[in-house]
Amino acid sequence: METQLAKLPPLERLRAIMARLRAKDGCQWDLSQTHKSLLPYLIEETYEVVEAIESDQRDKLKEELGDLFLQVYFHSQIADEAGHFDINDVASDICDKLIRRHPHIFGEKKDLKPQQVRDQWERIKVESKEKDSVLAGVPKTMPALLLAYRVGEKAAGVGFDWENPRDIFDKLKEELAEFEVEFDDGNSDGMIDEMGDLIFVMVNLARKLSIDPENALKRTSQRFIDRFGYIEKSLKKQGKSFSETSLEEMEALWQEAKG
Repeated sequence: METQLAKLPPLERLRAIMARLRAKDGCQWDLSQTHKSLLPYLIEETYEVVEAIESDQRDKLKEELGDLFLQVYFHSQIADEAGHFDINDVASDICDKLIRRHPHIFGEKKDLKPQQVRDQWERIKVESKEKDSVLAGVPKTMPALLLAYRVGEKAAGVGFDWENPRDIFDKLKEELAEFEVEFDDGNSDGMIDEMGDLIFVMVNLARKLSIDPENALKRTSQRFIDRFGYIEKSLKKQGKSFSETSLEEMEALWQEAKG
């Protein structure tokens, strides 16, 4: 069996392997899986692809893309067995979508900048009735920062956006002032709402500047971890604990860590 599988082209080999694993006398774990039970693995593999890209590991990226592709194929296999669709239908749908969303390539040739292409996508989705609303395609289960970024991006695609990044500075000041009012009043619900508004505006400022807010926050968090680690190591060398150290002393070590 293994020798026969080795002779097949990669995609046909994967098809044969998955069919064997999901057969009645196949692997009981694979056979027991459903779309919902596979969700944690789909999310995990996606994050592992992100990690491989961020760490610039090409061999690791190849491996992780394979793991992610398996999840796509696994879901397609389950759907095929239920008579809904198969991997060919998945590929066919995305091919049609790519052609439909790139009329400047597959229709009348136009030279569009990346931002113009993204804006065109959003207009096509609505005008073609592919989506009922401009924001209909944004999954609510997205991490909050990414959700805010995509919501802003989609709204901008149909013209609802600040003209330039500097216009957002005034909005930031406005939202900060509104937060201060709620803070001074001790209004917990109001502070939550205004903090959300403040973060949302910051995310959109990042979007206008082509900055990934998730990556920016990760970098800041890692700098904090590194500098705080310096404080901890310094205190250990001095034989001191945090309770024996004043805030001013810790701040001095923080500035040392910044170099």
